[in-house]
Amino acid sequence: MAKRIWVERNKDGSWDAFGDDGSHVKFGHGKGLFTPGELVKVALAGCGALSSQFAVESALGEGHGATITVDGAYDADTDSYTSFEEHVAVDATAADLTDEDADKLSERITRHINKSCTVKHTLEKETPVRFDVTVRH
Repeated sequence: MAKRIWVERNKDGSWDAFGDDGSHVKFGHGKGLFTPGELVKVALAGCGALSSQFAVESALGEGHGATITVDGAYDADTDSYTSFEEHVAVDATAADLTDEDADKLSERITRHINKSCTVKHTLEKETPVRFDVTVRH
């Protein structure tokens, strides 16, 4: 079973998300806070980063990683993102790779992300969300 996640409202109007293992992130609307929609983009970029880490470190050495940028096309009428663009950039200038080596690394990163990125897999298919509301009184 996946880790249980819950959110709680703060007095300042922000929210905190918690996980059973002690993980935590603050979010909301306002300066310095990611909105929930932006957290979807963070999740996609983060998943790509973790999925590509082994391929990048194998080629460039421990501690190296990709910079991943995610942008989304937002439709205000449906209040939803209609698509996402993910760009993976790897600075390998210090490694002095050949064109062939760079192409192989690019292909390997792509394979790793396509195989292991749960967030990408979820967003690419229609995923039902079931919910209920309980009012304690």
